[in-house]
Amino acid sequence: MSSDRSFRRLGLAAGLAVLTLLGGCQVRPLYSESAGTGERLAAVSFAAPKGRVEQVVRNHLVFLSTGGSGPAERPAYNVTLDVTSTASSIIDDEDEDNVSPSGIPVPGRVQVSGTYTLTRISDGQVLKMAKREVVAQMDVSGQGFAKVRAIRDAENRAARELAEFIRAEIAIVLARESQAAWSK
Repeated sequence: MSSDRSFRRLGLAAGLAVLTLLGGCQVRPLYSESAGTGERLAAVSFAAPKGRVEQVVRNHLVFLSTGGSGPAERPAYNVTLDVTSTASSIIDDEDEDNVSPSGIPVPGRVQVSGTYTLTRISDGQVLKMAKREVVAQMDVSGQGFAKVRAIRDAENRAARELAEFIRAEIAIVLARESQAAWSK
């Protein structure tokens, strides 16, 4: 009988420990209105782009962070971007135009890399620095225009996906930003 009681006590103690741990968890939606993340995202400005792919990333970030209402009027945060893009063939072929002798397009890939820095404007504190890379697959045709267009389309797909990753990371940082820092 005493072993039954000790198992019950142990089970009760374990149950209370689990409830205590779960009580400390703070699970809430990332973009909840009570956290103010949406307002903070709308107060992010993005530096002027230096190239076409960086422009695509920046435009998509502006759209995602403000819901399509354009750049922030009174920014509290600033993001600087440095985006590069490289296109390559997946298959090492001696033929320079990356087309097989039978004329069938060869698979290729575009890699878009982006380094960004999120800074609080009020005090110049860097809140996040990171580098992200996205790869988009494509078929490289032997026709000149089709090849250029395939690369551009793959760059656009990768740039939009990169913007989604960066926005999510910025939202996480801003959700953790204290209310006192936000109200300055």
